[in-house]
Formats: sequence, C-alpha cells, structure tokens
Amino acid sequence: MADTTVRIDGNTLRLPGGVAVRFIRTLRLPETGTHPLPPGLGEFPVRRVADYADRVPEAWRARGGVMLSVYLREAMWLSFAGTSEPAALQVGVGKVCAVSGRPWSDRPARDPQNYVVLPRQPWLDGINSGTGTVRQFVAVPLGLGATVEGQVTGEEVWGGVQLQSFPLNDRELARWREEERRRQVPPAPAPPGGYGAAMPAAFGGPAAGGYGAPAAGGYGAAMPMAAPPAPGAAPAAPASAPRAAAAMGLGVGGSMRQEVYQDDRPLSHWAEQPAGRVFVHLVTPPEWRRITGEAAPPSPVDRAAYTSAGLPWFDYFDEEADDLVPTDALQSVKPVGDWLGDDHEPWQPPTPGQTQQLKDAPGRPVEDGDW
Repeated sequence: MADTTVRIDGNTLRLPGGVAVRFIRTLRLPETGTHPLPPGLGEFPVRRVADYADRVPEAWRARGGVMLSVYLREAMWLSFAGTSEPAALQVGVGKVCAVSGRPWSDRPARDPQNYVVLPRQPWLDGINSGTGTVRQFVAVPLGLGATVEGQVTGEEVWGGVQLQSFPLNDRELARWREEERRRQVPPAPAPPGGYGAAMPAAFGGPAAGGYGAPAAGGYGAAMPMAAPPAPGAAPAAPASAPRAAAAMGLGVGGSMRQEVYQDDRPLSHWAEQPAGRVFVHLVTPPEWRRITGEAAPPSPVDRAAYTSAGLPWFDYFDEEADDLVPTDALQSVKPVGDWLGDDHEPWQPPTPGQTQQLKDAPGRPVEDGDW
C-alpha cells in the first residue's frame, strides 16, 4: 500500500507524491481595484494538532491535521515551491473548492476544474474569481457569514483550509520520470529578490534578527519560531482543559493579477485516489499562545510603510499556460469589508519601478481525521 502520510518539514507541509505547501504571510490589498502580487513577509508557523491533543477542541482532534495562527483580516498565500513531481492539488476553504467554487470532492474533476496543477502553478493567493485575477485569502471568524464557505453554502461548519493531492497514475508517472531522466537539465536559479523574498533589516529582515530570513527551496521568507515540542516533552504552557476555540475561516480581500492554470493533461492521467490529505485549522493569536505556549508571529507590516520604502511588488505571467475561466459561485463572493466594515489602513500604490516581472522528508507524520 502506498504511503499516504503527510509530514511537517520546518513549516512546510509535505504531502505524498512530492507536493510541498507553505503558508506565507503578506500585505492585505485594498478591496477596490486590481493590484500586482504582494510580497511574502515570512512563513506562518505550522504545528501538529496531535501534539496538543489535551488543549484543542474535540472537533479538532477528530479532524486531525495541523494548525497555524492568523490575525483577524490577515492575508496569506500558498507557496508550492519545492514540489518535485506533477500533482493535482485540491485547495478547499471551508470545504469549498478555491478553484471551482464547488463542494469538496474526493476526486479530481473537470468542467469545472477543481484543482491546481503542480509544479506549473507556483503559488495561489486567493480564490479564482475573475479572468486572469484572484481575490486574496483573508482570515475572518466563523459566524458572520463573511467566509467563502458561508457565502457559497449558506453555512459555516468547517472553516480552515483543506488540501488533497493526486499524483499521476503509475503509467504516466513512470513516463514522466523517464522523460526527466533523459532531459537531465539542471533547474534555472530563482531570480534574486523574487516573489516572497526576504525583507530588509528595516522591516525585520535577517540583519535585524526578524522574521524575513530566506527560506530554502523557493519563494517566501522563512520565519524562525520556537521548535515544536519533542516527543514526550512537557508542554511549554500550563495545562488547561480543551475548550471551544475561536473558529476561523477564509474570506476574500482585494483582487490581484494572477492566473489559475488550466490542466493540459487528460483527466485520466491522474490517480483516482488521493496520495495524501490534510486539514489546516486557523487559530487566533490568543488561542495559539494558550494551546502551544508560543507567542504568535508579529502583526503584519503596514502597507504604506512597505511601499514608501521602495520594496518590490510582483507580476507573473506564463505565456504557455491557459487561465481557467472563473465560476459564478466564486465571482459573486463579496470581500470581508462588506461584512466587517471599511479598511482604514492607509494605502499607497507601488510606483511602476517597484513592480518586478517574474518568469515569462523528515518530520513526524501528521494525523488525518474525519472531515
């Protein structure tokens, strides 16, 4: 039987079949207009739910998976850098597909496509809600109706993020590996200062001992955090009984220029069963500290200050790939500002010179559960 174990390598989720996923902190965009890709401001720390079974709600234990800490209205994007073999990766937000807007499915599908194609899709910043654009992932509490889940389904039951990967079937994977063996061309180095590059010292970068140190294996900056507890180690914080935690999900923010690529392989080339899946719980900073004993990451950098410092924004375009047409369900999702009120953080658009053009394992297993 194939190994279906998901593991954490640093803050990277490694799903069977060579899929790598990191959750990257970023600047929240204004909810009007269309913008270039915002920068990466460090990784969200990721912890196994099973390591804190005596402190998390029973529903979390049942679903298994991992957790990460997010602030209200904090934005994120998903990096797939380091993915080593082709995969069809489903991304759910409250068990609504972020690509198709359809309910969560146990199989890859077309018409509409319900997955992103790795490694061609280098990252995903939001739901596929426009032609050549996405609307940014933004964290909001459940219960207001502001999440994608609430707006599409009329209910807020699951929250969090769900990931499920499908490799190529045995025949196609063997063919792909043989083609790669014959090609034997070393990968081109990533451009310096690329999307998600480390922040300078003035913004907490490496020289300032902050959270912008470069990450190995792709875009996005690493965020040094306290290491998770060793097996059998005593908890870092005083023990407290599990309680109902403040549940968080993903709504949407501003629009940015990003394509979600159409798969150019026949659907039959993918395996019918997933290689691995994982439920990602979103935790408020106070709950994160109570559960893990660690301080949550610092709040995101002010947008105007970032832009005023002349730091980069990004555009990415792949002329050989086709963009997926957005579905009606995701086009109609409203931004969180319509639910939580106006965003009063000052906005200063980047100058033309600040926008850069990009492109023409170890660890303990993560327990899956019932979701």
